[in-house]
This record gives sequence, structure tokens and C-alpha cells, in this order.
Amino acid sequence: MPILLFLLDTSASMNQRTYLGTTYLDVAKGAVEVFMKLRARDPASRGDRYMLVTFDDPPYGVKAGWKENHATFMCELKNLQASGLTTLGHALRTAFDLLNLNRLVSGIDNYGQGRNPFFLEPSVIITITDGNKLTHSSGVPDELHLPLNSPLAGSELTKEPFRWDQRLFALVLRLPGAATPDNEQLGSVPTDESAITQMCEVTGGRSYCVRTQRMLNQCLESLVQKVQSGVVINFEKTGPDPPLVGEGELESSRPVSSFNPQPWHSCHKLIYVRPNPKTGVPVGHWPIPESFWPDQNSPTLPPRSAHPMVRFSCVDCEPMVIDKLPFDKYELEPSPLTQYVLERKSPHMCWQVFVSSSGKQNDLGQPFGYLKASTTLTCVNLFVMPYNYPVLLPLLDDLFKVHKLKPNLKWRQAFEMYLKTMPPYYLLPLKKALRMMGAPNLIADTMDCGLSYSVISYLKKLSQQAKIESDRLIVSVGKKAPQETGIKVKNHSSSLSLAHRRDFKQLLQGITGEGPLRLVDINFKEFAGFQIALLNKDVKPQAYRNAYDIPRRNLLDQLTRMRSNLLRTSQKLIRGQDEDYLHSIPVAQMGNYQEYLKMMPSPLREIDPDQPKRLHTFGNPFKQDKKGMMIDEADEFVAGPQNKKRGNSNDSNSGATMKRRRSMSPLLRRPQTPPGNTNHVVVGKSPVGVQGQQNLIKPVPQHKGKIICTVCGIDCTLQLMIVHVISNCI
Repeated sequence: MPILLFLLDTSASMNQRTYLGTTYLDVAKGAVEVFMKLRARDPASRGDRYMLVTFDDPPYGVKAGWKENHATFMCELKNLQASGLTTLGHALRTAFDLLNLNRLVSGIDNYGQGRNPFFLEPSVIITITDGNKLTHSSGVPDELHLPLNSPLAGSELTKEPFRWDQRLFALVLRLPGAATPDNEQLGSVPTDESAITQMCEVTGGRSYCVRTQRMLNQCLESLVQKVQSGVVINFEKTGPDPPLVGEGELESSRPVSSFNPQPWHSCHKLIYVRPNPKTGVPVGHWPIPESFWPDQNSPTLPPRSAHPMVRFSCVDCEPMVIDKLPFDKYELEPSPLTQYVLERKSPHMCWQVFVSSSGKQNDLGQPFGYLKASTTLTCVNLFVMPYNYPVLLPLLDDLFKVHKLKPNLKWRQAFEMYLKTMPPYYLLPLKKALRMMGAPNLIADTMDCGLSYSVISYLKKLSQQAKIESDRLIVSVGKKAPQETGIKVKNHSSSLSLAHRRDFKQLLQGITGEGPLRLVDINFKEFAGFQIALLNKDVKPQAYRNAYDIPRRNLLDQLTRMRSNLLRTSQKLIRGQDEDYLHSIPVAQMGNYQEYLKMMPSPLREIDPDQPKRLHTFGNPFKQDKKGMMIDEADEFVAGPQNKKRGNSNDSNSGATMKRRRSMSPLLRRPQTPPGNTNHVVVGKSPVGVQGQQNLIKPVPQHKGKIICTVCGIDCTLQLMIVHVISNCI
């Protein structure tokens, strides 16, 4: 189950534009998506686990960890923004700690018990950065430094922050801002010269200097091929070089001088650990020995290096194998060492491998396996056997063929002598192998692993602490960094204020006639948590409660701000900004009219409050409020019940009166001076008799303060009724 961890640079420099018109951060996001599509073509990618880590301050840098699914990973990837510093060292340490946390819980590192290549979590860390200067809060370092004070428990057991199955690759974006020439030639992508390159090579990876989009796609296809299940091992030559092949006996008997180092003398390469085709999990039997002899009296374990140092001797030996004895076979990654071994064309000879200080007395230790070219000369394999297999294999061969599983005393003494020279952690796999071969009772069950009680209890305690830390980290993933609500005001500066100086007091007394404000007059405990509202984060404030605390180097800058705010020489919305900043608005916010309205001052009140309010008409100032103009419909609704009562009267002019009532005069809205009488004033030139009209429109009082017109059924006050009769009913 490979782990693919993407470490994306989210510093502010990733906002720079490329010749494609997009930012570096956009290119990085697209590269991750392309990589995932290329990786999905491989059927083995079904078990992949994707993680996302950024340069944000811990613990907010982990965007997708152990529990997040693919949808969360893609959502966090799309929402990344570039701001902050290039804290590459801290981000790398966070990525390694995230991977190593699960290793402590599962115990696959097997500290003090040998290194098992088949216990692995193959991890590929892909860093995408712009390769600019490394920056953090304390300065600009020239070299990449990972913090050594890791909060992860158990990190002192390994010298390096990474493990042997974790490799780092870097895509350093060097895309120019101008167009690139068309005559680009495909070839090998060179390594970059930034600070991360050396870190990549130490872990067994490499860096890529990406200059064009086409080169980026080429690097992504190469990275997909790098996702392999395996561990990195340092192979170092020990002893003289082998004799040259094809020369005479006299020449071949003389070893070649090894004073001049060759590339194949030291290789830092991967060995492939293939999973079982049936189960999908790697299967193995024998560990690679530790570089120390376990001591039961030692309270602690010596720290191990991340990559084991395996030394090979160039003395040709015959490969040893007996029936039914299990062995492990690992293929080496192509390297100068494999090329040299294959060029010798000796598939029936092998070179033994050792780990220094693994034995009880000998510095070089005993051989635990050998390097051998395949029969077809296509690859070189590492065969891992039991420790000091040249002694054990003849003993086991005699046990089955000569003694027929009934060993005599001499054989038992030789076998006991071998067990004393073998590291104790080989007892368990050896007992398992003998059980498979049919000899289960050769090793007593009382023999222990060789570790002290304090070491065993410490390793168990580490597993419990790692479990708690893992749960805490899983909960913290996805949390956003808290936003700063304001600027904390400093009570006083670190240096002595000018108000303490006697000469400054005399100078100020002579100029203004007043002395400086005494410190005893300022109660610093009155507003201990006082904060200034943060209108704009880009403006650098000067948070001093006492003007005499301003340092000398910031005095001119502060005076410029004070003068600008006092005289108000510029029409700025926020004091202390430049002129150009007010017009630097992102395109996505240019049409946000509602946010602009929130910043506008509240409008003045209307001159006549009785006038109907106009609609807010953005683009059409002459549009009127229809609800305010529908007075006749409102009156119709109010007069509905009264009209039903009036429907029984035999008035011939009812249709005409209804038509007149629709054209109601706007004078109804204004109060008029009340007349002297309480009856309707009849004015007009109608030929109809006055007496009939008076009887027809006689007002009927309904309740206090209101009367009803018998013609229209309108109820209103006495003053308005007079105007109503004059305007409509006559």
C-alpha cells in the first residue's frame, strides 16, 4: 500500500505568474491532478493512500492525513492559497512525523530486533516548490535545516528524520514569465541546484528542474514509475577489487589496486520488495542484522541510521542453498554496482554481504547473504540468508542427510556454539524455519531476544504514546488557523522610554511649556487585553500606547502617518495606505456592489416623510414604487363591505359615481382646514334639484370621529368628507 504524500509550497512567492498565465500554485495543483490520473492507470494504485501537507504553521499544515478520503483531499487541494514564508525545513519535518507516527503504533521498525525489509510502508514524498530563498521568522538561511527537536516520541531511536522506505522527490518550478522558445528538445531533466536537492539524494530520491509545461509532464511520468515497493540500502565495497575477467591466470591472480574509488564502490539504491501475488503483502523470513550486538544490561538502544550500511566483499564464492531452508530474494535497482556485476558475466558466482559490528567479536561481522547476478544476466539480486549461513547450512545439511534428525553430542555442541555467535533476534525466525523443515525441537524456548527489561518497557510505552498522539493529530487535521481579531497594544517598549530622560523633559518643557506624561499617570493594568481593530492586514500598524515608546528608527515613518491622518491630504478610506492600494482590487470582487454599499454612509432622511419611498433602482432612477401608487385599489378593498350594503339602493347614478370614485384626488392625503358646518357643502351646476341631492348624500354617523358617505360608502373624518364630496360626489 504505497503512501503518496504531496508537500506543496504555499509561500507568497508561489503567486508569481508563469508564461502560461497561471500562478506557480495553480501549476502545482494541476501537477498533482495529472500525477493522480497517470497513477490511476496502474492496477496496483487501488491501495494508494494520498496525503497533503503545506507550508502552514503546525498543526495547520496537514490538510489530508490518515483518515481523510479522496474527496477531502481534492477539496483541500483546490482551496489552497499562497501566503506566508518558505518554511521548507519545518514542513518536511511535519511530513516525516506524520508518516512515522503510524510506524511507532504498528512497530514495523522493529528497533533492536533487526531490520525486516518485508515490514515496510513504502512512501513517496513529492515536493512542489519554486526553489526561492528559504525564509522563516528568524531570518533567511542558506541551507536546508530540519528541526531536530521533534515533538514525536521515539524520534531519538533513528539518527535521521526519515526511514529507509521513504523517498523524497522535488519538482522545482523554474517556469519563466515570458514565452519560451519553440525549439525545445526532449531529454533527461536536470537536477535543480536549490537547497532541497541534497535532501532528496540522501533519501534515495532526486530533484527535477522544471522549465516548461512539457518538461513538467515528462517529470510526472517519470515520478509515476518511481512509485515502487522497496527500501533504500547503502552498499559499500570492502576489501580489494575483484580480478579483471578475461585475462590470464597470472594477471587474474593479482587483485587490482583499489586506491582510485569507482562509482560502483558506493551505491545508495533501492531494493525492490515485491508483494505476494496471492495476498498482496510482502513475505519474508530473515532480517538484515543491526550494526550493534544487543546487550541485556544496556538500559537504552543506540540510535540506528535510516539506511543500513551493507558491505560487500568482491571475493567470488559459490552460492549456498539447501533444500527446504527459506531464503529471501530482493532485486536491486539499476545502478553502477549492478552494471559492473552484470558486465562480469559470472551468474554462478556471488559476493558475500556483511554489516559492521553485527557480530559479537568480529568488527566486520559474519555474512548474512550474498549478491548474485541472475542466470539470464538481466538483474542483480540480494539473497538474505540466516546469519553466518556458511556455518549453519552444513550443520543443517548433516542433520537431515547424515543424522536423520537424530543428532549426536558433537553436532549439538557445534550447533550450540553457532547459536552463541548468532545475534539473539535471529532465534525466532530460525525456530520458525526449523519448524517448516521438520525439526521443531532443536532450540529451547527459554532463550530470549537479548533486550533488557527497560528497553522492552520503553518500546511498549512508545507505542501507547504514539497511539494517543495519532488520535490527537487525526482530530486536528482540517482545522483552520484562527484569524487575528485585532492588534495587541504594547504597554511599553523593551527599552527605556524617553519620558525617563531628564534632558528630554527639560527640552519639552522649554518648547511646549508642559512636561511629558508621567508613567505613574498611565494605568497599564486598566486595559491589559486591549486590542485595536484590524481593518486591513496589509497595513503595518504601530501599536504603542505611549508616544514616547516609539523607537528612533521608526520615528520618521510614524511622523509621516501622523501628518497624513492629521492634515488628511489624501482622500483615502483607510489611513496609512498608499494611493495605488485602493485601486488594487481582484477581478472577482470588482462587481460586488453589495460590499461597496456596506461601506457607504447611511443616506439622509427625506424632506417630506409622507411622500412614498422610491424603490432602490440600480440603473433606473425613474422607476417608482407600485405599492405606494395603488391607492384606488386599497380604497376599493376597504370599501368592499359597505358597497354590498349600498347595492340594494335604486340609485341610477351608481355606475357614474363608481367611475368618478376611481379618479380620486391626491388632496385626500393632505389634511384641510375644517369648515364651520357639519353637513356636505353642495357646489355645482347640475340641473338636478338641490333638495334631492341633499337627501341623497346625507352623511350617516357611524362612530366617534368618523362618518360614512351614503353615496360612496367611504368612511373618513369630517374634514376629509367635505373635500371628498366636493371632489367626487357632486
